[in-house]
Amino acid sequence: MEGVPHPIPRTVEEVFTDFKGRRAGLIKALTTDVEKFYQQCDPEKENLCLYGFPNETWEVNLPVEEVPPELPEPALGINFARDGMQEKDWLSLVAVHSDSWLLAVAFYFGARFGFGKNERKRLFQMINDLPTIFELVTGSAKQSKDQPAAHNNGSKCKSSGKSRQSESQAKGMKMSAPPKEEDESGEEEEDEDDEQGATCGACGDNYGTDEFWICCDMCERWFHGKCVKITPAKAEHIKQYKCPSCSNKRVRV
Repeated sequence: MEGVPHPIPRTVEEVFTDFKGRRAGLIKALTTDVEKFYQQCDPEKENLCLYGFPNETWEVNLPVEEVPPELPEPALGINFARDGMQEKDWLSLVAVHSDSWLLAVAFYFGARFGFGKNERKRLFQMINDLPTIFELVTGSAKQSKDQPAAHNNGSKCKSSGKSRQSESQAKGMKMSAPPKEEDESGEEEEDEDDEQGATCGACGDNYGTDEFWICCDMCERWFHGKCVKITPAKAEHIKQYKCPSCSNKRVRV
């Protein structure tokens, strides 16, 4: 991430040029350099992020230590989900988060240098004229309207389905699904809202009843077992589970 400092974009055109450069680097990582990218995202390592740079290069590295960071940070811990799903689904998931990060960086510059309504609109229109990284990685540009949650489907379809659900339900609170209200007939709607509001702290996908989840005893966030490499069998032997982020914080403090 270090190296030669990049010039700070201050106009709509400069921010868009910065956006295109970072986007090109991320596209390389997820298409032409995918084998190298895959190897660098070792699940046995600490939380890793995929960075794109204005000079059209990319890098897999640890998140910056400064708080708050100078720029918005990419999705944390993409390497933990690598072996829990098929490669194409994992790449699609990383692509979705990369698209989100690019927009965050572009509009960070816009906010920092006081872009007005018309400037923000012009910047977004320029960005929106380009296909998203997700569309390029999956080839789903024409299918996006029919499949608005394609990345969610990709990350969920690789779990072992009902067998994990029944297995997790039989093994106690730590391995149960994210908490919801008691299943009273008068509270069904509230239950549904709770379920829809629960998201994985690693990949950001919503709660699904056919998946195994585990809760961090430190930050109390829920995670797909596959995203943090915890199986129902392994969870049986964990007295106090700490997610990768909490484990990482203890090491660094």
